[in-house]
Amino acid sequence: MAITRFAPSPTGYLHIGGLRTSLYSYLWARKTGGVFRLRVEDTDTARNNEDAMEAIINAFDWVGLNYDGEVFYQSKRTDVYKIYIDKLLESGKAYKCYMSKDELDSLRAAQEAAKQSPRYDGTWRPEDGKVLPAIPAGVEPVIRIKAPTTGTIEFDDGVKGYMKFEASQVDDYVIARSNGMPTYNFVVAIDDALMEMTDVIRGDDHLSNTPKQIVVYNALGFKVPKFYHVAMINNPSGKKLSKRDGAMDVMDYKRLGYLPEALLNFLVRLGWSHGDQEIFSMEDMLELFDPSNLNKSASSFNAEKLLWLNSEYIKAVSNDRIIEELKFFDMDLSHHPKRTELLDLSKQRAQTIVELKASVNSILDIPTSYEEQGVKKFVKEDTRDFLEKYLVLLEENKDNLYDVSNVEEITKPFITENGLKFPQLFQPIRIALTGGTQAPSVYDIIAILGFNEVSSRLQTALKRNFQNTWLFKNNQA
Repeated sequence: MAITRFAPSPTGYLHIGGLRTSLYSYLWARKTGGVFRLRVEDTDTARNNEDAMEAIINAFDWVGLNYDGEVFYQSKRTDVYKIYIDKLLESGKAYKCYMSKDELDSLRAAQEAAKQSPRYDGTWRPEDGKVLPAIPAGVEPVIRIKAPTTGTIEFDDGVKGYMKFEASQVDDYVIARSNGMPTYNFVVAIDDALMEMTDVIRGDDHLSNTPKQIVVYNALGFKVPKFYHVAMINNPSGKKLSKRDGAMDVMDYKRLGYLPEALLNFLVRLGWSHGDQEIFSMEDMLELFDPSNLNKSASSFNAEKLLWLNSEYIKAVSNDRIIEELKFFDMDLSHHPKRTELLDLSKQRAQTIVELKASVNSILDIPTSYEEQGVKKFVKEDTRDFLEKYLVLLEENKDNLYDVSNVEEITKPFITENGLKFPQLFQPIRIALTGGTQAPSVYDIIAILGFNEVSSRLQTALKRNFQNTWLFKNNQA
């Protein structure tokens, strides 16, 4: 049974990299019948953002990654952290450091000038036989952990394999600031231990934090969890993912018309695979996912693949679900008599819910202009004659136009009898009904709109001679 967590900092919105690691953690916990926690690492009070925190919770709700129990807020657990800071001080595994900021800055500058890695020099570290400096007046101390000075810090990473750090790479870092507020690496280790985390799945930008956290585990006698450090998501050029490339707020994907299932499916494949399979339901993910199979190398964000996945999910989900999704975009088809036909038709061409809405509107909305290139190409001298004839045919069969097959049945003989090619008839009709040449099947549009609306739009187009200036002039009158 795995106990996992996702622990965002509310200093910014939830981005897809964070959502991916939370998905991996969620899947592993659920697959093993374990526990998945949501913990907010908000000890950096100066940078916390309430809107960002709300957006993180909303994002989790939207994608359906349900966490167990309440949300843990580190800012509400300072009393817990103080207990363990005091334990470390009492056991001599932590100490008070009175080095001022100016002294630290001078030390760092000197180390950099000597081309050394900046690190604390142990001035206030207690050692047998060592005389510490006199405590300066007016300086509130920080608390530093007493890190090992020799040997190595080792662990077996579930993605990267055996990892070994020289102890000298970890200095006596600050675990509590001068105002008493504990620091990131300390509280992460404390919370992961107390919450009995068995597996910590996170981005490999946290790899350098791991030996620091292991120092805390060892100092307090806590069991070290299994770490999985997941490679980053890069843009197609192999560089850090930017907002332009897709590194935006997860909720922006909702606003752009993506389905959460598609986004999760896309993210699970950015770092993990199962043969050549591309489509993964949540049930598939829960059955097949194992963090030990995560890729060691960075993944590449492919916007086209995400769009393709989204289009596949749009086709697959029920119309009732699509109706609910459209409400977010201020479109309610709940009571439209042709909602099934509209959605069945529009779903086939839409890559996003936004595109689907536009497709529906292209049918329902009366065109206010006509595509000039389309008119130039398809509206000829004889167009009016055969459109008027076709209108007569539609009127004669107006009671049967509700079915696509009926429209097709009367139209094909008409095309043959008048010596027409399909585009000759269909493109002018399509322009008259929708304003453009890229709309769905004319048969479907006629069946959805019905005779009266089709007749009205065709008559208007003929009166205007498919020209945009006609309406403009009349509106000015």
